[in-house]
Amino acid sequence: MGTGYDIFLDNNKIGVTAFEKADAPMGVVFGKINFINIGSGYSFFKEYCSKNKIDVNDYPEDRVILTRDIPALRVFNSSGIEVKGLGCSVSGMDSDIFEICIEGIPYPFYEDEFPHHVETYNNMFNK
Repeated sequence: MGTGYDIFLDNNKIGVTAFEKADAPMGVVFGKINFINIGSGYSFFKEYCSKNKIDVNDYPEDRVILTRDIPALRVFNSSGIEVKGLGCSVSGMDSDIFEICIEGIPYPFYEDEFPHHVETYNNMFNK
């Protein structure tokens, strides 16, 4: 239940995220990717997705890419437990940020792993 999550692609650590944003009722978390030894997220994911036949929306003039589910993209919490959902994707722009998104994380794991996101959502209705 730590705040740092390690991001792996094909068993290679490519970055970390805090999963600072969420849609709790849908079991979704997403957050900024802090890359490790990757200069261009756009080039990295464009090449990877092309090589592995993963659908993307690609806007080369702005160096923007939005991926579909990347099966080999895996995320682990600080205890080494994988955060699994129905899909894991990446979107971003070289001149801004890249985000990772995991959709469809089942409960009760979601509630146990991201209690702060569940609490924030529940508090929206207590005002």
